[in-house]
Amino acid sequence: MINYITNLDKIAFMKKATKKEIKEIQKLFVEKYSDAVTELKYKNAYELVVAVALSAQCTDKRVNVITPALFQKYPTPHAMSKASLDEIKELIKSCSFFNNKAKNLLAMAKRVVEVYDGEIPMDEKELITLGGVGQKTAHVVMIEYTGANLMAVDTHVFRVSHRLGLSDDTTAIKTEQTLVKKFKNNLHALHQGMVLFGRYICKAKNPKCDECFLTKYCKTKESFKV
Repeated sequence: MINYITNLDKIAFMKKATKKEIKEIQKLFVEKYSDAVTELKYKNAYELVVAVALSAQCTDKRVNVITPALFQKYPTPHAMSKASLDEIKELIKSCSFFNNKAKNLLAMAKRVVEVYDGEIPMDEKELITLGGVGQKTAHVVMIEYTGANLMAVDTHVFRVSHRLGLSDDTTAIKTEQTLVKKFKNNLHALHQGMVLFGRYICKAKNPKCDECFLTKYCKTKESFKV
């Protein structure tokens, strides 16, 4: 379980968004980001799973540099399942935690081949049985690939949620549960939008408040720099 908050005093005096504000925030996010998609580059479900798994604690930009050569050498789960661990490590070595990610990618490919006949299962319970695929990764994959009404919380979504007073939870999982309860619908658009909003506008350091379309709802401009 990821805990993004190290200083609980940060949430002590945070104002919470009202029901009316939550409704307005949701409307604005959906309007602005209704067509938003991941910035990870992929051509199919297999490539998406690999890219999302690699993106954990690594930038999408870095992942997009790594994956072309990786997918050229291993274009399918079958191909990757036959790879040596060292070969995978060599191709993803510029990615954070590449040793562990290489092990997971190999395990993922083997299970997809052995259990799912080479096809990525687009079901949360089945996805999380794959190497390196936890709940967040499964949700991101399903949101992107199927438009599933799910929420996934990374550092950007976590930061935005707290700055807007949508959540005062201390973990990603609890924040996800809170957002699902408060928003209920259009979760895929909200997730994609909050990621991009947090990445480019509501940044951890030096947020671009002059470009923000949600300034009136912001509760903590100076806090939550995760």
